[in-house]
Amino acid sequence: MKYFCLILSSTIVLLLIGCNSAISYKNDTSNVFEIYNNNTKAIILYEKGKALDSITAHLLSEDIYKVTNQRLNVVNNINAANGNTIVIGSMDSPLINVFLKDETLKEGFKDQWESYLYKTISNPTKKIKKAFIIAGTNPRGTAYGIFNISKKIGVNPWYWWADVPVTQSEELILEQPDFYSNAPSVAYRGIFLNDEDWGLQPWADKTFEPETGDIGPKTYSKIFELLLRLNANTIWPAMHPSTKAFFYYHDNAKMAEVYNIIIGTSHAEPMLRNNVDEWSEDTYGHFNYKTNKDNVYKYWEDRVKEAKDINAIYTIGMRGVHDSGMEGVKSNDEAVALLDGIIKDQRDMLKKHINLDVTQVPQAFTVYKEVLDLYKAGLKVSDDITLVWTDDNYGYIRALSNADEQKRSGGSGVYYHASYWGRPHDYLWLSTTNPYLIHEEMMKAYNLNNRKIWIINVGDIKPAEYNTQLFLDMAYDASKFQNPEYIATHQQEFYSEIFGSELGNSISKIREDYFQLAFERKPEFMGWSQTEPTTPIANTAYNTLANGDEIQKRIDAYDAIEKQVQVIETQLSGNLKSAFTQLVGYPVKASSHMNKKFLFRDKAMIYAKQGRKSASNYAKLSHQAYNEIEALTKKYNMLSNRKWEGMMDMKPRKLPVYDDPEIILSKTNTKEAIGISVEDTLTTSEGALQIPTFYVNDIKSYFIDIYLKHTDHGSWSFNDFPKWVKLSKTSGNLNVSNIDEERVFISIDWNAWKKAGEQTSKTFKIETNSEEKNIQINISKSYNSIPETSFIEKNGMAVMYANHFSKKNDIDTLKWKEIRGLGHSKSVMQSNLLKVSPILNQENAPFLEYEMYTETISETANLTLVAIPTHPLTTDSELRIAVQWNNEPIQLINFKTEGRSNTWKQNVLSNKALKQIQVPIKSTGKQKLRIYMFDPGVLLDYFVLNTRNQTQIPYKLMPETRLNSLK
Repeated sequence: MKYFCLILSSTIVLLLIGCNSAISYKNDTSNVFEIYNNNTKAIILYEKGKALDSITAHLLSEDIYKVTNQRLNVVNNINAANGNTIVIGSMDSPLINVFLKDETLKEGFKDQWESYLYKTISNPTKKIKKAFIIAGTNPRGTAYGIFNISKKIGVNPWYWWADVPVTQSEELILEQPDFYSNAPSVAYRGIFLNDEDWGLQPWADKTFEPETGDIGPKTYSKIFELLLRLNANTIWPAMHPSTKAFFYYHDNAKMAEVYNIIIGTSHAEPMLRNNVDEWSEDTYGHFNYKTNKDNVYKYWEDRVKEAKDINAIYTIGMRGVHDSGMEGVKSNDEAVALLDGIIKDQRDMLKKHINLDVTQVPQAFTVYKEVLDLYKAGLKVSDDITLVWTDDNYGYIRALSNADEQKRSGGSGVYYHASYWGRPHDYLWLSTTNPYLIHEEMMKAYNLNNRKIWIINVGDIKPAEYNTQLFLDMAYDASKFQNPEYIATHQQEFYSEIFGSELGNSISKIREDYFQLAFERKPEFMGWSQTEPTTPIANTAYNTLANGDEIQKRIDAYDAIEKQVQVIETQLSGNLKSAFTQLVGYPVKASSHMNKKFLFRDKAMIYAKQGRKSASNYAKLSHQAYNEIEALTKKYNMLSNRKWEGMMDMKPRKLPVYDDPEIILSKTNTKEAIGISVEDTLTTSEGALQIPTFYVNDIKSYFIDIYLKHTDHGSWSFNDFPKWVKLSKTSGNLNVSNIDEERVFISIDWNAWKKAGEQTSKTFKIETNSEEKNIQINISKSYNSIPETSFIEKNGMAVMYANHFSKKNDIDTLKWKEIRGLGHSKSVMQSNLLKVSPILNQENAPFLEYEMYTETISETANLTLVAIPTHPLTTDSELRIAVQWNNEPIQLINFKTEGRSNTWKQNVLSNKALKQIQVPIKSTGKQKLRIYMFDPGVLLDYFVLNTRNQTQIPYKLMPETRLNSLK
C-alpha cells in the first residue's frame, strides 16, 4: 500500500512520497490529518459568499482528485460537514471564528499582510472528527495556504501552464504541526504581460479562447490562478495593439475581482487606461495635457469611476500614447511643471471617486526612461506614492532609492524585464536572462529597502517559466536568497520537483550552462544586428582563427548541452515529455541552433577567404540550423495535442536575425592544392608558419589546420619534428567527399624537451602532395623562477579574473564582496553596497591587489577592465573605481553610461562594461595592479593586459593566463 505523507514545519518542509505501509506516527497524533485513505474521505468546507474561497476550495478538491483520483465534496454550510474536514477562510470570517474562537494565536498575526496558518483541531463540533484549518489574514493569504498544500502533495504551480504531471498516490495523509507563515517580503508582487503579439495573444485567439478571439476572461482566469499558486498578487495586463484593452471585456475585471488579483498598469498607462487601444486621436484629439486637458482628464476620470470598486494600483503621471515621451513639452523644465499639475489632478480625482484620504489609495510613479530625467530635474512626487524604479530593459536597474527616498511612506519598488522589445535589440523569443543577474539586481533592490512593488515583464509567460518562478519566489521570501549560491539550489529544487531529483540535478546543470552561454551573448543578439533602426546581420565577434577557435568552442559548448538534453529525453516517461520540451528541450535546442546558424555562417565566409573547400559545408550547416529551428517550433506548437498551438513564434517582429541567413562565399583564386594555417595565423619574416609561443611547463596546445583548396584529394605528413613535440596526428589523407579538412593539435612534452637540451626554437616541416612548408616553434623561458600558478603574460596577453586577487584589504564594514555564479568569469567582486558616499582617499579605501609577471617592456600597454554593466545605485551617485598600476599615479575610472548611448548599447548586448587605460611596463617581471573602492555597486569581472599595442580583447572570455593553468 502506498502512502503520501506530508510533513511541514516553520523551518523544514519534508515531502515523503510513496512511503510504505510500515510507517508509524508518534503516539501524539493530534497533528495527523487524513485527507483520503481506505477509511476516510475528507470534506472541504468554506464560507458561503466568499468568491476566492469558493474558487480555491474547488481547485483544492480538483488537486486532490489529480493526486488520489478521488474528488472531495466541497460544501459551504457547516452543518453539511462531518468526519475529517478541511476548513478554509479568512481570519475575520464567522466560519473560521467557530474553529479558532478559543485558540491562542500568534501575537500580531491577524494584522500580517497576506499570511496564513495551518492548525489541526480534534472534535471541534459533534459531527466533525478533525478539522484542518487553513486560515488567511485576507483571502489571498488563504489562497497561498491552500496552494502551498497543493504543491506539497504533488500539484506543481505549472501543472497547467507547462503540463507538469501530478504524482499520484492511493492515500493522502498530512502530518502538520501548527504553522504561521511570515508576511511576504514584498507587498505587491506580479507580472506584466507584454509584447504578446507573437505568443499569448494569437494562442488565446485561435486556440484557447476562440469565443473571445483575444486574451479574455478565460485566459486571465488561468493566469490569475497561476499567480496565486506562485504566491503573487498583481498583474499589469497585456496592452499591445494586437490585444483589446483589459477593461474592454467586462468579465476581465470581474475575473480579477473574484481571484482577488490587484490590477495595475505599466509606466506608459496612467489611471488604469490602455492608451494604445483606448485613446482615439480622431475622437479625443491629441494626447496632450497642455492643449487638450479636458478630454484627457475626462478619459482618465471615466476609468476611475468604472474601476472604483476594483482592487488596483493607479499609475500616476503621463507619457506618450505608447512608451514615448510626453507630448507638447519642449524642455525638461516645462515637462516638470506640467507633470506637477497632472499628478495633482489625478490625485484629486482619486479623492473624489475612491477615497477622500488619497494616501490610502495605492499609487505608483514609474521612474522609466525620460521620466527618470524629469525626476532628477526636480519633479516632486508625493511621499505616499510608491516610486517604481526600472531596469534599463536588459536587466540592470538604473537607480534605486537613496537614504531619503527610502523613508517615503509609499516606499519604492522595481519594474524588471525578462523580455523586451526595443533598441538596441529585442529579446522576445527565448527566456535567457541569467538567474544570477536577476538575483543580484533584485536582492540589491530588496536590501536597499525597495520592497513595495516588484513587477517582472514576462512577455508571453512562456518560455519564461523558470525566471518568473525565481523572481516571484524572491519577492515572496527574500530571506532564502541572501546567499547568491542559493540560486543553484533553487534551480535544482525547481526541476527536481518536476522531473525527480536525479534528472532534476542534471537538468539544472544544463540550464545553468544555457543561461551562462546566453549571458555571453543572447541568441537574439547573435546576428550582431540592431533595431530601431533595424540593421542587417553581420559577422559575429568570435574569432575562428585564434584563441583556440572561439567559434568552435562555443559550438562545442552548445553541442554538449544539446546532447545532454537528448540523453534525458530517452529517459523520460511519456507524461513528462511535453513539460520537458517546454521547460528545457525547446529553449536549449533552439538557442543552440540559433548560435550555430551564425557561427557556421562565419566559418563558411572566413574559410572561403582562405580558399577552403569545406566552406560550402559550413554554409549548409548554417542553413540546416535554421531548418532545425523551424522543425522544433512546429513540434512545440503541436505539444499536448495542440494545446499550445500558436504560442511559439520563432520570428517575433520578423527581424533579420531570425531569417535563414544569406551566405555569399567569396571565390579565392589559388593554385595551392592543400592549404595550411596555424592558430593566430602567424608567420615568420622568412615565410614559415609560426605557432604561438609555448611557455616552459605550461600544458597548452595550439591547432594547425590542413585543408583542401584546389584539388579534390591529397595527403599530408609532418616530418623532422623533434620527439618532444607532440602532435595529435602526424599524417593523413584528405578527400572532398569525406574529409576535406583536418585539425591537428600541437603541444610539448616538457620532460622530453628538458632531456633534449631545452631548445627555445625549432623548425620542422609539413609536406603535402605538391609542396612543403616550414613550421616554427618558439619556447619562452621567461618565467623559470616564478611561483607556480602565477598570472603571466602569454603571447602578449595576460588575463586575470577579479576574484583571484593576491591581496584584499577591507576596512571596518567596507568590504569587497564576492558574488559567485555571476559574470563571465562566474564570480565577480562587488564594491560595498552599504556605503552612502564615495571614498575620497586611498588611506581609507578598501582595495584589491593583483600580481602578474610580464616578459615585454612597453610604454603603451593596454589594460582593459571588464565590469558587469550595472548603473549607479541612486540618481545622484556614480560608478567609479580608482586604479593604480605599480607606483604610477592613481587613475579614476567611471563605468557609468548615459541614456541610450552607443557605449550602453554595446554593454547590454555583451553584458560587459569595458574601460581601457594605458599602463607603462618599464621592466620585465612582476607587475602590480591595485583597485581601490570608490563608489558602491561596482561589479568587477576580469582584466586583460595587452602588451603589443592591441586595443581589442577577445569577445569570448579567455582562460586565465596562469603558469600551469591547464593542469
